[in-house]
Amino acid sequence: MTSTPSHPSPAPHVPALHAVHHRIETFTDDPQTEAAQMATRLTRFEQLGIGTEGVEVLDEIAHDMGERADFLYAMVNAFGAQQTFLGLRNPPRDAGYPIVGRTMSRSHGWCPEVVRRKLSLPLPNVAASPRFASNLVVDAIGIQSYFGSPVIDAHTGLALLTVCIIDPEPRTLHDARRVLAIVKDTARTAADTLQIVTPPAP
Repeated sequence: MTSTPSHPSPAPHVPALHAVHHRIETFTDDPQTEAAQMATRLTRFEQLGIGTEGVEVLDEIAHDMGERADFLYAMVNAFGAQQTFLGLRNPPRDAGYPIVGRTMSRSHGWCPEVVRRKLSLPLPNVAASPRFASNLVVDAIGIQSYFGSPVIDAHTGLALLTVCIIDPEPRTLHDARRVLAIVKDTARTAADTLQIVTPPAP
């Protein structure tokens, strides 16, 4: 469970996300509900000062998460008209791996599932999960392991952000618990940093 600090520092100031009025790309079977939730999420982003550009402190949080878990890629992800990586860790440019940009389609990757279910999603071996094995991210980057966790806003009940790590190497079931704990801990850190009050843990 996270709580607002006694003397909170201002949330990082970034340009606010703006509502979009054209038809959005959806990732659920109920586009009308999804569009309504996105509008609510965008309003909440405005209130919290969460925007569409990278935030240095969230880049640092993503980098720390990737280092602790030993994963090449790590993200703190906001869902507006597209997915925006407010925090991002890429491999070194000379390492021979693809470099990920700050944005991605709303329907790509596994974070849409985390947003929809509002639950963490551990995929230590993507190839062993038929439901998730076919994905444009797998094809483009060769990802074989994914761990994601939502940042749920107590005010709206929605997943405002996701925190995730991905890697081209699968992980063992033995290691999955350790990695998931790191991702969940980072979700709490991101919530505290952006002053998002999350619901009490069940």
